[in-house]
Amino acid sequence: MVGALALGANAQKEFDKFSLEINGGVNKPMAPLTPGYLSPTANFGHIDFGARYMFNEKFGLKLDYGFGSMKEVDGESPTFDTKYYRLNLQGVMNAGRIMNFESFTRSVGLLVHGGAGIGNVNPEENLYNDFTDDVYNFIVGFTPQLKLGKGIALVGDISAIINGRQTVTWDGATAIRPDNAGFYGANSVWWTGTLGLQFYLGSAEEHADWYIAADKYATKEELASQINGIKDMLKDSDGDGVPDYLDKEPNTPAGARVNSQGTTMDSDGDGTPDHMDKCPFLPGPASTNGCPVEEIKEELDFFKKAINDGYINVYYAFDSSKPLGYSTSAASYVANFMKKNPGVSVEIKGYADELGPEDYNMKLSERRAKAVYDLLISSGVDASRLSYKGYGEDTSVDKSSADARQMARRASFEVK
Repeated sequence: MVGALALGANAQKEFDKFSLEINGGVNKPMAPLTPGYLSPTANFGHIDFGARYMFNEKFGLKLDYGFGSMKEVDGESPTFDTKYYRLNLQGVMNAGRIMNFESFTRSVGLLVHGGAGIGNVNPEENLYNDFTDDVYNFIVGFTPQLKLGKGIALVGDISAIINGRQTVTWDGATAIRPDNAGFYGANSVWWTGTLGLQFYLGSAEEHADWYIAADKYATKEELASQINGIKDMLKDSDGDGVPDYLDKEPNTPAGARVNSQGTTMDSDGDGTPDHMDKCPFLPGPASTNGCPVEEIKEELDFFKKAINDGYINVYYAFDSSKPLGYSTSAASYVANFMKKNPGVSVEIKGYADELGPEDYNMKLSERRAKAVYDLLISSGVDASRLSYKGYGEDTSVDKSSADARQMARRASFEVK
């Protein structure tokens, strides 16, 4: 019972739902205007206030009240001064969450709104200066947001409004229906552009505008359970560097060289596993510890070919430049080869899979190559015999295959 109440309390506090806003800026009456009367492209004279409630992080409602004054273009039009107000109930859509803005920013958002309401147009000059025009209206607009802090955001807004049943022009000089035929449909168009502030109300970590479900905090008990589950998954019973849940050979002998699936490697395919094979890249019988009875080439050529053909690689976890434990023996092989052959140099080539931005993967591949470079130097290889470079994404693998992507996350070697 107590647990259920706690869960209910946590659910209610996932995000705040209420906000208030105040905005000010410009207006522009588009039509109807009496011929000869002109309005500025942006007349500073609009203010609005709003209160909003979000049902969830994507949809909500707001009630807002706007008022202002419209005037003529100074020196280019007869004068007019028309006051107005509007009161609207609008639906709100959080386009930032719907369009996954969080994939590239956590501080920029976008709201889209639309609805209907009532209003009043009151010319204070010209023929109809004592006339009060009661109208209905429809409004639609969009509101870019910039998060300034937990409880406040800077916003801009552009809204288009259509008035219905308007009787006189915005300048108050002419009746829209001089035949006095009465009211008719949506006959007036205007817009507003504003800057303002949104104030978020509540005690939750985030308002619905910025809440991302994946970010919600787990309870201590949930975290402990998840951590224990991860620990179980990461157990490595045979100590080969591959966790049991990925290990297809969970009883590998100590010191054996294994691949990314935990299987003992036999690079030359002669039946003698690498950790027992004194010539791991030259096939030979078990009676000679895996070495050929008669070598047809110099050992240098075989080692060089095995390295250059990509049989020796160091592998990495996703988005990591730390070599996986099971594959660091590849660096040891290369180090031993270089010590036995002091006349060769080696380039270390880093690669990444195709997940993530291309420029990020280029930098990640270079960090991976640098990590192996450091391993070889720490094992006693002179830095003058080594070079490293990141080659970015390996596009030769099937990026839809998890196993293929794992093979792409590597550092390879080239003997010079």
